Amino acid sequence: MTSPNYGPRRDNARPDLVVIHYTAMADCDAAERVLCSTEYEVSAHYLITTQGDVIQLVEEADRAWHAGAGAWGSVTDVNSRSIGIELSNIGTAPFAASQMDALETLLRGIMDRWSIPPERVIGHSDLAPGRKIDPGARFDWNRLAWQGLAIRAKKSPPAPTNPATFDALLTTIGYPQVPADTRLSAFRLRHRPHQTGPLDGTDMALALDLAKRFPAT
Repeated sequence: MTSPNYGPRRDNARPDLVVIHYTAMADCDAAERVLCSTEYEVSAHYLITTQGDVIQLVEEADRAWHAGAGAWGSVTDVNSRSIGIELSNIGTAPFAASQMDALETLLRGIMDRWSIPPERVIGHSDLAPGRKIDPGARFDWNRLAWQGLAIRAKKSPPAPTNPATFDALLTTIGYPQVPADTRLSAFRLRHRPHQTGPLDGTDMALALDLAKRFPAT
């Protein structure tokens, strides 16, 4: 099944981001029906089943409607600059090994075709802090990073805690401007899942490393 919910990329843009989502629906068939319905006006380029089947819903050259409001670095029309991948998952379950295997294979192809570096593979929660939490705390970003398909921060000694500096670092990394606590939660969801409490030295050290090595454009 293909989705009618797409259009041309604006301003002759080409994809230089990959955004990973989860469907938050009971099963893949239900998700596919929504992504292919004109009623909901949402879509993605790919949908991956829990068994690892890859379903293409929109051509990569076209603009799928998956990201919604949000930004990453200077990119404010994320749909025009990205390829969206939906993983069939209710949001609280682990991601099946076969599904992750398929995602890795798909990512390698996309990144090669469009020359997308690993730091440009992000989650929906990264570009839309507070509005979206997918792919969530159960998603294994480290697994992708070990294969060069995403990034992870280097472990470093805790750094002095400074909210203003942390805010500036997150801007450099790419996070859009939202309230500080929302930004911190989105950063942790990606880089320190399950961590709670106020900003600390570990958050600072991770952000310092990522801002230095991977400033967003």
